[in-house]
Amino acid sequence: SLKMASDSPESLMTLCTDYCLRNLEGTLCYLLDNETLRLHPDIFLPSEICDKLVNEYVELVKTDSIFEPHESFFTLFSDPRSTRLARIHLREHIVQDQDLEAIRKQDLIELYLTNCEKLTAKSLQTLVSFSHTLISLSLFGCSNIFYEEENPGGCEDDCLVNPTRQVLVKDFTFEGFSRLRILNLGRLIEGVNVETLLRPLASLAALDLSGIQLNDVGFLTQWKDSLVSLVLYNMDLSEEHIQVIAQLRKLRHLDISRDHLSSYYKFKLTRRVLNLFVENLVNLTSLDISGHTMLENCTIPSMEEKMGQTSIEPAKSSIAPFRGLKRPLQFLGLFETSLCRLTHIPAYKVSGDKNEEQVLNAIEAYTEHRPEITSRAINLLFDIARIERCSQLLRALQLVITALKCHKDDKNIQVTGSAALFYLTNSEYRMEQSVKLRRQVIQVVLNGMESYQEVTVQRNCCLTLCNFSIPEELEFQYRRVNELLLNILNQSRQDESIQRIAVHLCNALVCQVDNDHKEAVGKMGFVMTMLKLIQKKLADKTCDQVMEFSWSALWNITDETPDNCEMFLNYSGMKLFLECLKEFPEKQELHRNMLGLLGNVAEVKELRPQLMTSQFISVFSNLLESKADGIEVSYNACGVLSHIMFDGLEAWGICEPHREEVVKRMWAAIQSWDINSRRNINYRSFEPILRLLPQGISPVSQHWATWALYNLVSVYPDKYCPLLIKEGGIPLLKDMIKMASARQETKEMAR
Repeated sequence: SLKMASDSPESLMTLCTDYCLRNLEGTLCYLLDNETLRLHPDIFLPSEICDKLVNEYVELVKTDSIFEPHESFFTLFSDPRSTRLARIHLREHIVQDQDLEAIRKQDLIELYLTNCEKLTAKSLQTLVSFSHTLISLSLFGCSNIFYEEENPGGCEDDCLVNPTRQVLVKDFTFEGFSRLRILNLGRLIEGVNVETLLRPLASLAALDLSGIQLNDVGFLTQWKDSLVSLVLYNMDLSEEHIQVIAQLRKLRHLDISRDHLSSYYKFKLTRRVLNLFVENLVNLTSLDISGHTMLENCTIPSMEEKMGQTSIEPAKSSIAPFRGLKRPLQFLGLFETSLCRLTHIPAYKVSGDKNEEQVLNAIEAYTEHRPEITSRAINLLFDIARIERCSQLLRALQLVITALKCHKDDKNIQVTGSAALFYLTNSEYRMEQSVKLRRQVIQVVLNGMESYQEVTVQRNCCLTLCNFSIPEELEFQYRRVNELLLNILNQSRQDESIQRIAVHLCNALVCQVDNDHKEAVGKMGFVMTMLKLIQKKLADKTCDQVMEFSWSALWNITDETPDNCEMFLNYSGMKLFLECLKEFPEKQELHRNMLGLLGNVAEVKELRPQLMTSQFISVFSNLLESKADGIEVSYNACGVLSHIMFDGLEAWGICEPHREEVVKRMWAAIQSWDINSRRNINYRSFEPILRLLPQGISPVSQHWATWALYNLVSVYPDKYCPLLIKEGGIPLLKDMIKMASARQETKEMAR
């Protein structure tokens, strides 16, 4: 069903939400005084729609760089009579005090504030306005929400010396939050008295105190009849903690896991502790002890282990204390513990580092709140994808995409995630991936390139893009990809390998695309960037792939795009052409790319006068004899000259070489080519060639054009016959056969 899920289109609700958020003014809102968004007065939306609008808005601001946040977005939901909110999830710097303040009249049931570091104690006061309805609240990572600004002295001058000080709020409690059942205070700032804060809550069902150090947790027993979920991740435990936990007999989910790399940690897990949990917490369905060191051996000796298939039956458990379980656990967290490698583990889902299944379970369980653990799990997945074959490819891809989106600013996750994506999108997995999924990969890769100038991330992202069909699969983000790649190539200090991949991608992106795409990319500075790269390579006297790809990219981007041809000339492209020819006389591929490009320039009538110098004409004439790359260099040089000849005698503004002499060399060159030559060239249109048929000014140009058509339709009939017919070549050839000025051999070929 995962396969189907990834293939099915987005729901109509999702599409509409996305459209409205990207076009607020044209749909739900109007602009007041050209700056403030206001809801149209006849709009009334239920919470199912408003929740989605707010949650998707946060997601878009976080993961879509093109999406513009609105200062006054949250004010659209200030009046519950027209817009109702119930369950909202807000993240990071997107939310500020005034945003929560704007929605204070709403009867919120669920409010998740994750890593909202801009929220201060002003927002604590706003929370009170939701106290009568709130059932679920998360303040995870809101590190400043218990701080208020204190302005000492209140005097103007003194304030410059003494900026506002941050003071810890000591008197806030959850007094009056009568319905609150689920609370996450993860990574709460030191100095807040948790016991006092929580005491007014009558019946807590779930509590998360991740990353908080409390020596005394005795107060938890006040909820021993209601607490079903307790998370104490990275809390330094002691015997006292264990005794308290054992009294919370209603617990179904207990997480005492830790990051084994964080700090020195005295507590060690023993057989007795696990036995205590199993005996006392009889409702337990989920337990996480990841990262713990076992003080003693809790495993059943392998002699006594039941042989046969791996089993999740508690009676066969390889972990001795778990033989006392009534039934297998739904989840058991054993990531970075020795226990995950045992044979019989009594749980349906295990997080660990033994195999792909355990690693994926770890990524799934820890992504949201524990990036430090997730990045290590993704690193393990990277090894699996690189060395073995992933058997749960779609799940792996979706989990990595989610982690990269969720932690856009976490360097470790961006490095390991982008590396894993490279292996998960390569060709052997191609068939299993839907268009939608592959687009999601491209989006997160581009996000990574945008946020990180870091070499490893940039290289991983560029390499991953090479796994896609270019330009087709990147078409939907065409502008953005090009901007990012040009950005990489314009950096002053450059990593050789990234430069090579980026130029290769740029070249592929401008190959076989519409002219408006090429014009747009030209305006972004594409031509200039490539010429700068060529200039650098020339200065180093190196002709490598970067040099060849850069000329190839210029050849592609100037194809039937006069603006880009003109840019090439304006930025001294011809000077570079001559210097490259002189510096690298033996480089055939380079010569072909350069002449292909000049063929494009010569097709533009207004630019041809700039090619009309003794130096250029001599160079082109000499290249007619070139044997480089089969006939390609000679063919392209002849093409350039054919267009120049087509402008007639009066356009020949030079004394040397003589026009007749060049014409003679052109005839000789064309006659020397093998008519069945296989070609290193790709025509999207014959229009520039067909132009040379109905004219009597230059019979040699007419002959070159006829030869080109004859060769292409006879060697590649399936591709080029339809193109010749479609572009009206047949009547032009028929008319040419009747022309008196045309040479006999040209007519033969035309016939």
